[in-house]
Amino acid sequence: MAKVAFLGLGVMGYPMAGYLQKAGHEVTVYNRTAAKAEKWAGEYGGRFAATPSEAAAAADIVFSCVGNDDDLRSVCTGDQGAFSGMAAGTLFVDHTTVSAKVTRELFELAKESGIGFVDAPVSGGQAGAENGQLVVMCGGDQAAYDRAEPLIDAYAKKCVRLGESGAGQLTKMVNQICIAGLVQGLSEGLHFAEKAGLDGRAVIDVIGGGAAGSWQMVNRYETMLDDHFEHGFAVDWMRKDLGICLATANENGASLPVTALVDQFYKDVQKLGGGRWDTSSLLKRLRALG
Repeated sequence: MAKVAFLGLGVMGYPMAGYLQKAGHEVTVYNRTAAKAEKWAGEYGGRFAATPSEAAAAADIVFSCVGNDDDLRSVCTGDQGAFSGMAAGTLFVDHTTVSAKVTRELFELAKESGIGFVDAPVSGGQAGAENGQLVVMCGGDQAAYDRAEPLIDAYAKKCVRLGESGAGQLTKMVNQICIAGLVQGLSEGLHFAEKAGLDGRAVIDVIGGGAAGSWQMVNRYETMLDDHFEHGFAVDWMRKDLGICLATANENGASLPVTALVDQFYKDVQKLGGGRWDTSSLLKRLRALG
């Protein structure tokens, strides 16, 4: 069992940290809103700290799951950042979806202090975190990954190292690129079915087990047909992720025309007031068009 710190208790981090505590690790949490950290400690029996540095001070492994590049830099290297409280030989594991650039930057800074650093973005959404069924994509040194994997297994159904620092983030970008196209295709299919006077549920029952089937179809078609989007992975977060994908594509020369188009469709959803709606709300955009 390890002494662990977990930084960031959003809809993902809160249950992930809980699984570490339930697995028998000694967990101290930090959250920007202190009341959330106090609530977590009351629910799971762990400790909470006032700063990332304080949370990390006695930890063997520090986990983070925050918002974006700036948030990650802040909890790592900002005033009272985690790196200032970590000793040589400890390990930092980041579950935030961020750019490979910031990941590699922090990897090098950690290395200078003798701290290991693994980028480990996740897929599976809030439900995956709550059910301990996340898929985790990792980058970093093999030895650091080997130390992190047994703990990550507490909330993951699959955890894989894809390569050196940044490889996990690049793989998460592939994940988001694929999802963007899938959700738009599903939205157009359901929209077409509605316009054609078909029973959407009956249609999905037929095609869901064939070549058109996907996780998005199985898990989202009912709420999409019901025009219910107050759940799941938010459009605002998806636009942040797709922005990272498109910026990286500009750097490496990849062509992402569909991704760029769907990103603009999500911008339309934001204009409809749907920044916090689930990403499947692309269907709501089509309905709004008539």
